[in-house]
Amino acid sequence: MAKVKVYSTTTCPYCHLLKQYLTSHDVQFEDIVLDAQPDRVQAFVDECGSMAVPCTHITSDSGDDTVIVGFDQPAINKALGLTAAR
Repeated sequence: MAKVKVYSTTTCPYCHLLKQYLTSHDVQFEDIVLDAQPDRVQAFVDECGSMAVPCTHITSDSGDDTVIVGFDQPAINKALGLTAAR
């Protein structure tokens, strides 16, 4: 199973949508809430190459990394092998 990290903030509506979407597809993820965990901001910038949230970092079973900035549902579906309808 892929390892999924979501970098988010408490005030970002797209972060909430992303997490609801992943939850509705039974995708387990590590939720890193940056305004509650400021010590993780540098790791976020290093992994995402951006200060934009949400940022999803997916490591596949084969070890390939995919970084998706924003709530890009088609990219998330592709990276995780999900179907949109649920």
